[in-house]
Amino acid sequence: MKISRRQCWVVARWVLTGVAWPAWAHADGLEALSQFIQQTRSGRAQFTQVVTSPTRQGQPPRSKTSSGSFEFQRPGKFRFDYRKPFVQTLLADGQTLWMHDVDLNQVTARNQTQVLGSTPVALLTAATDLEGLKADFTFKAEPDREGLQWVRATPKKADGQIQFVLVGLRAADKGVSLAVLDVQDSLGQRSVLGFSAFELNPALPASSFVFKVPAGTDVIRP
Repeated sequence: MKISRRQCWVVARWVLTGVAWPAWAHADGLEALSQFIQQTRSGRAQFTQVVTSPTRQGQPPRSKTSSGSFEFQRPGKFRFDYRKPFVQTLLADGQTLWMHDVDLNQVTARNQTQVLGSTPVALLTAATDLEGLKADFTFKAEPDREGLQWVRATPKKADGQIQFVLVGLRAADKGVSLAVLDVQDSLGQRSVLGFSAFELNPALPASSFVFKVPAGTDVIRP
């Protein structure tokens, strides 16, 4: 299925392994998530994102797939570099969320605090401990499955687009690694981000989270 650039930004919006530590065998999903947030100050991974539309009028659901790389640094900095099907970048520098569409030669800049709020990416980057997220989310441990520990995060704001997020975590050599973000929105659309080759606490250069507007690119500030 061919994906339009507009559809690709819809996909991007839902952004808007190894040896376990001794405590892992006895930890539930909440403890694993707390450990991940407290002990992982930065991360780098490859990702594949599959967005599936709800079934309508008896038609089977349709899915769209995109992929690229992901980096983050607490608190509040991240970048998604989409490479397929279109080259696009989402970058948060702590103040502004930049969205760059290379083919359209267009950059959109929004206030980061106003845009992110109770979004899936806030679970990864906004706070340095689990308590810091409880103002925006309600958390519940889910049963283990697929070799992962799971947590359900439900936004406290009922007027948001996200119904809930399932966070899948895996034991790693140096702690706990993020494996899956499974997002269900209020319209029945599902977005699943799977992470691979996840690096815990890599030394990321400051330039990773600095966005420079390319010469001749239109900048939109809604």
